[in-house]
Amino acid sequence: MTGKVYLVGAGPGDSKLITLRAVELLKKADVVLYDRLVSKKILAMVPKKAKKVYVGRDVGDDYLHQESTNDLMVKYAKTKKNIVRLKGGDPIIFGRGGEEAEYLKKRKIKFEIIPGITSGIGSATYAGIPLTHRKFASSVVFVTGHEDLQKSKEKVRWKKLAQSVDTIVIMMGLSRIGIICKQLIEGGMNKKTPVAVIQEGTTPQQKMITGNVSNISKLVTQKKIRPPSIIIIGKVVNLSKTIGWK
Repeated sequence: MTGKVYLVGAGPGDSKLITLRAVELLKKADVVLYDRLVSKKILAMVPKKAKKVYVGRDVGDDYLHQESTNDLMVKYAKTKKNIVRLKGGDPIIFGRGGEEAEYLKKRKIKFEIIPGITSGIGSATYAGIPLTHRKFASSVVFVTGHEDLQKSKEKVRWKKLAQSVDTIVIMMGLSRIGIICKQLIEGGMNKKTPVAVIQEGTTPQQKMITGNVSNISKLVTQKKIRPPSIIIIGKVVNLSKTIGWK
């Protein structure tokens, strides 16, 4: 018999947005393997008797880092302990939770996946931007702006997205925002299409700037916006002027 690994979403930043199930598991945990974006308030929920292990990584870290995290999950599970693999946002929305679940399954380690509010939704909501709206947006897509470095070429077809979806939410794309917007324009997107960039969404440090696809890259540099940030492109961005509540 082995222990069990819980792949848990901690939510987008505000500690009050974590789920009841996640809190329940944290209180019962023997070991917590936590990421860079998990807040101190959430980590404070972990019992003192539990072992906390930082396994955070930055965008661009190589596969060796993920492999060591995988090994730790199995190592602690074999000691018959309850392991919480705690991730910012949601574990399977650009969080490698799917890969980790596959790894555990192959090694016959029991696991459970606990969803969390992804930053793409939480940040938008706190900024007063409804990702869908009956008048302005009937479709929304979540896209990573930073693809797997082991891919031979980029898989996201930005030019195709330009005219095929109403709202585009880009995560981990701040460093490439200029390139992305250029491709969207080349794909036929109107240069005046509204864009919002939200830094540290749902936290007291939340900061948002707005512009359009032709000038947002310049504004990001001028306003010194930094990660973690999400990018929202579409007409719904303008609604933040009327329903923004934070």
